[in-house]
Amino acid sequence: MDRYAVFGNPIAHSKSPVIHARFAEQTGQALRYEARLAPLGGFAEAVAAFRAEGGRGANVTVPFKLDAFALADRRSARAEAAGAANTLLFDERGILADNTDGVGLVRDLAQLGCVLDGARVLLLGAGGAARGALLPLLAEAPSSLTIANRTPEKALALAQQFQPEGRACALAGCGFDGLAGGTFDVVINATSSSLSDDVPPLPQGIYAPGALAYDMMYGRDETSFIAAARALGAARVSDGLGMLVEQAAESFFLWRGVRPDTLPVRAALREAIAQS
Repeated sequence: MDRYAVFGNPIAHSKSPVIHARFAEQTGQALRYEARLAPLGGFAEAVAAFRAEGGRGANVTVPFKLDAFALADRRSARAEAAGAANTLLFDERGILADNTDGVGLVRDLAQLGCVLDGARVLLLGAGGAARGALLPLLAEAPSSLTIANRTPEKALALAQQFQPEGRACALAGCGFDGLAGGTFDVVINATSSSLSDDVPPLPQGIYAPGALAYDMMYGRDETSFIAAARALGAARVSDGLGMLVEQAAESFFLWRGVRPDTLPVRAALREAIAQS
């Protein structure tokens, strides 16, 4: 039976084994998927041991996405753009690194009925999560994409790096204080602020009528970002649970060549979290 795993530290909380078990059952794929705790500073050795045991591929979560990128012999365009990898494929040519986070985000937004074509998009944060989202977001042809970060220089550098060639999208970077007077159709929180119940300092009027506020974080209860977005007038809100399932489906497709139906898995996971 083919073996796959997710590497992280910590890792016991990971939903990936449940998600991929459901994908495998649904698609009739014979595989075993497990969570593996890699020691800090020992990611490469942990991956090598798993490969020696017959591992065919892996997901990678915090704090090893940069290590996964560095470890690879080959990298997809998505991984190159993000500078990080969350998916590894092991084959006769070595290790292929990919990043499925951004496409997972875009597919979740589509499931929510969010049309990015022509939209004014605000992306909060300039770290790895934001980097992974940029190319897939730009591919959807928003009219503008603004990156805002506590450190304006990081947002400006990211905007300069990803300036779209041959696209009409206006890409800009700024600090949070540079958002005054701006209005957006989609606001995506790619910071980790919700993990500490913090909230990016967004001004009044940031949400256009009908706007969606999206937090990449998720949990049983509403995140601090979503609660603040409601208070600022966001018409629609969503956490990142759907993104988690959609990025996993893209990894599954890379490994197995079969694309699972994510909707029943999303619903089952949401119910399980609500009951936890």
